[in-house]
Amino acid sequence: MIIIKNDKEIEYMRQAGKVVAETLLKIEKIVKPGISTGELDRIAEEYIKSQNAVPSFKGYYGFPASICASVNNEVVHGIPGKRVLQEGDIVSIDCGAILNGYHGDAARTFAVGEISKEAKMLIEVTKKSFFQGIEKAILGNRLTDISSAVQEYAEGQGYSVVRDYVGHGIGRDMHEDPEIPNFGKPGRGPKLTEGMVLAIEPMINIGQYNVRVEPNGWTVVTNDGTLSAHYENTVAIMKNGPEILTLS
Repeated sequence: MIIIKNDKEIEYMRQAGKVVAETLLKIEKIVKPGISTGELDRIAEEYIKSQNAVPSFKGYYGFPASICASVNNEVVHGIPGKRVLQEGDIVSIDCGAILNGYHGDAARTFAVGEISKEAKMLIEVTKKSFFQGIEKAILGNRLTDISSAVQEYAEGQGYSVVRDYVGHGIGRDMHEDPEIPNFGKPGRGPKLTEGMVLAIEPMINIGQYNVRVEPNGWTVVTNDGTLSAHYENTVAIMKNGPEILTLS
């Protein structure tokens, strides 16, 4: 069941989204060669808590950290720890926060020092594929109009779209209906309605779209070892068009 949010609920989600956006900005400023993913997690958790919010991810089905930190060929759900970032790495940071009982959820992929042209293009295409998608996030369109736009753009640039993991509705629960694939034919799924709030999150690979889960039970990696990038925002479907709740 898709839960429609009223104006007060969307305002709460704006506030949660602001905490997430500011946390990601803080992380972007400190990502550099020599910092560990565990240190990024510590700083994110401290900031989220300083805003009277609660990290969404910590303890979620047993996840041990406040952010996901996925490096290079890791697609999503990387567990922060002792790994030290190296010059030329890319790192995808997924972050969630709960404020007033509502979640915000967003992800960005950051360069660590100087990165290859190939990696820069991947990050740029992943971000642009999100914005191609939300151009279709307007009243009266269907859910897969978003999905199709993401896929068409990313594949048109020569990349592949992860199939096994998708976006989702969000509100009082981090994962609500509907699921939002980043691929598929347009004109399918529920009609977009004012008050729907969606976490739209393209996961784009340089190589093939196939992925697998590492033995830790969490970290998802590309099957072929190629780079992957992730870009996500929490988006409210509004009368005058989509509103991104997790951009500062």
